[in-house]
Amino acid sequence: MAHDNDKAATPHLDQTNPTVNALPDQNSLTSPHGHDGDTALDASTPSEEDAIRYPSGFKLFALMLGLQLAVLCVSLDNTIIATAIPKITDQFQALSDVGWYGSAYLLTFCALTLLFGRLYKMFSVKWVFLSCLALFEIGSLICAVAPSSVALIIGRAIAGLGGSGIFSGALVILAYTTPLAKRPIYTGLFGAMYGIASIIGPLVGGAFADHVTWRWCFYINLPFGAVTATSLILFLHLPKRQKNHAAGTSFWQTINSFDPFGTIFFLASVICILLALFWGGSKYSWGSGRIVALLVVFAILLVAFTVVQYFVGENATIPGRLIKQRSLASAAAFAMFVGASFFVNIYYIPIWFQVVRDTSATTAGVNTLPLLISFTVGAMGAGSVVTKLGYPTPFMYALSVIGSIGAGLLNLYTVDISTGKWIGYQILFGFGIGIGMQQPILLVQAVVPLSDVPIGTAIIIFSQMFGGSLFISVAQNVFITKLVEGLAGISNLGVDPKSIAGAGATTDPSLFGITDPAVLSQMKVVYNNALVWTFKIALITTCLSALAVLGMEWKSVKAEEKPTNNGEVSTDSTEIDVAKRGL
Repeated sequence: MAHDNDKAATPHLDQTNPTVNALPDQNSLTSPHGHDGDTALDASTPSEEDAIRYPSGFKLFALMLGLQLAVLCVSLDNTIIATAIPKITDQFQALSDVGWYGSAYLLTFCALTLLFGRLYKMFSVKWVFLSCLALFEIGSLICAVAPSSVALIIGRAIAGLGGSGIFSGALVILAYTTPLAKRPIYTGLFGAMYGIASIIGPLVGGAFADHVTWRWCFYINLPFGAVTATSLILFLHLPKRQKNHAAGTSFWQTINSFDPFGTIFFLASVICILLALFWGGSKYSWGSGRIVALLVVFAILLVAFTVVQYFVGENATIPGRLIKQRSLASAAAFAMFVGASFFVNIYYIPIWFQVVRDTSATTAGVNTLPLLISFTVGAMGAGSVVTKLGYPTPFMYALSVIGSIGAGLLNLYTVDISTGKWIGYQILFGFGIGIGMQQPILLVQAVVPLSDVPIGTAIIIFSQMFGGSLFISVAQNVFITKLVEGLAGISNLGVDPKSIAGAGATTDPSLFGITDPAVLSQMKVVYNNALVWTFKIALITTCLSALAVLGMEWKSVKAEEKPTNNGEVSTDSTEIDVAKRGL
């Protein structure tokens, strides 16, 4: 059992690791009541502390290993297919579906993050987590055996659904399995695992695509998931009160607490806008009835969602009182634009290497290391400086400046660009994005009341992931449109440009009877120009992030020592700032 100095009224939030903190409302996740944020995990009472018997030794090792593997798999799925996409499109002859391979996963991942917060509050954390893990594994299996591009997209969507609950559940389980004093160590490990997975994802995906099959990008999740499930089933034992806290709630009260109408309206509106952006200008003209109908329905559903959020109050998916906080609203917009820039480049830079520079998928993954490593270095360096100085807002300004310069330089990619330039441009972009991408979470922790910190961080992560899913679809639409236009400009191509655009990105042109060196050279230039247009999307969104920064407060999150009731010293910066505001 934990010592007295390990007790806390709420699960601890690691102020230095925003990636791991970006989860649904943890103060309400284990609340015995049905109101969000009204009550926190009452772990400081003797009966509650007695009920929690922290595992140690092999049990703790097995649980942490299982959770780390789960976080690894979910994080890998963000980037692992980036270098495998050309091989996938070659097999399915579905280049026009590239955007959906990323968007389907990101969409369900980000859209349901807040909903899973309510599920963890109302039901057993252990079995909700295992259910999420099962969904993720089922989705991975569908992707691995997919007979068509549509099946792969469906599998990605199911995997994203499960993944959205895995992240939040991992931190909740951590609160029950480690004492407060040791918890930052393990949350730090989760953050490190996320960074490692982001870096090795394209490398692993490229290696599988080149030397085995791209399907192993998804098969790899199955054994890791089995280890996680086994460790949790055997060694995770939660307090009985937490397991049964929904017993006194009626069925309809439980349903209403999930904001069912708001969730339905929100998901439907997101699907409509994504379909409109994905099809508009490529499959259908922007003035076609289908696209206009999708945009109109999107607007109606968005209005309906807003109205529902107003009337359901604290049961709202996104409480209105938080959106009214200008720094939170600005931070959410900033996160959306930055997430869009990061994910668009992560997906299309590897394609550029394979199509324009004729590299293998593995080499394309290696060639993206400058971006990913510089991103990690920037994030870690900025985190250290903010810890000392206390102000995250200046780093968001720096992102808008340095990131925009880097994104602009990526637009200078040409067929014969030198190695030093394509490496240097990636480094500048990656470092610029890294120093500010996670700072909005730190700012939110400083400007909202303590009970709203978890939901605030969840809103930021949702915005980040939604920006990625939204603008990957936009970039794909632009890419196909510009590719078809460019190919149509080659006078002696001899093939319908749409046929080439509909084939795989690395399909051998000789399959279309194209062998003339002059034509092949022109095609490579067209592909380069079309891909550079996706980099322009990243440039635009990075520049737009500067507008969002203007609405943010300059609030310090620097930890200060403060005596607690029992004479110990607290360095919880969020509590200090809340106390200063009299909240």
